[in-house]
Amino acid sequence: MDSEDSDKVQIGEKKFVSKSTLLSQLNTYNLYYKGEALQLRHREEEGELIIEGLLNVFWGVNRPIRLQMQDEKEAGRPRSSLTSLSAETDINTLNEFATADDQSKDFSEDKEEADEEQQESKHSDRIARAKSDVGGRRISGRRLGIRRVKRNRCSFNGHFYNHKTAVFTPKFGSVTNVRINSCMTTAQVMRVLLNKFKIENSPDEFSLYIVHTSGERHQLKPNDHPLALRVLQGPCEQVSKMFLMETDQVEEVTHDVAQYIKFELPVLQSFIAKLQEEEEREMQKLKKRYADMRRIIKKYMRSLAD
Repeated sequence: MDSEDSDKVQIGEKKFVSKSTLLSQLNTYNLYYKGEALQLRHREEEGELIIEGLLNVFWGVNRPIRLQMQDEKEAGRPRSSLTSLSAETDINTLNEFATADDQSKDFSEDKEEADEEQQESKHSDRIARAKSDVGGRRISGRRLGIRRVKRNRCSFNGHFYNHKTAVFTPKFGSVTNVRINSCMTTAQVMRVLLNKFKIENSPDEFSLYIVHTSGERHQLKPNDHPLALRVLQGPCEQVSKMFLMETDQVEEVTHDVAQYIKFELPVLQSFIAKLQEEEEREMQKLKKRYADMRRIIKKYMRSLAD
């Protein structure tokens, strides 16, 4: 890599920006988020600038999404649930009762001179203690199950997989984040984001969009680099945001079109009227041009006939 190439940072397919420009924008970005988790770090590896940190992504989907029933690591074994824990506890309960019975028999043999009523009282105490121990194990088992779910699966406002909340639409404009670096492409960031929440939908259904408050909207290409583009856009999310949206539900809006979106209806109608007038003038010019050409050609044809 020559010195000219080493001063460039790739931000997309055949799209580059100078390293100094990106570092300057990164400095502004980090000043804006000073003391917050969204500050970004950077380093160089073999002359390549790499930025890494959290990227905010806003949800903008219209259709429901599906959460996976199981984590991939648990696909080969039955899911832990309250039902399985209860069955496991029942077996433990039987074992505890059997142990308590054996202990009471040994106790009666060693204490043959003891009163029968006293034996029954002690026997019932042992069974009560065994039940208490089993209850403690049942609660701890359930708690372990909850911790395991929290460790393996993120949630949308507390929604983990279950048959009632596994299919739903995240609130429009709600925000999440993913830890990525500037070398990762849009396709890679999408996979990381969907895997974070164990979303079953295909990554091909979605794409990332940069949406401006003006209404301008651009779809990121699969080989774009979202984190670098976010830095270049600037840190203020009141100006622009990174949205996750369905590819087939959203159209891009260019800067020229976005300029007209915020106008009131009468103003837009006046724009249309002016455009129609301009169109009519151009049509008249074109008609006159062809009429003149036709007249000249006919005049030449008559001269040849003579």
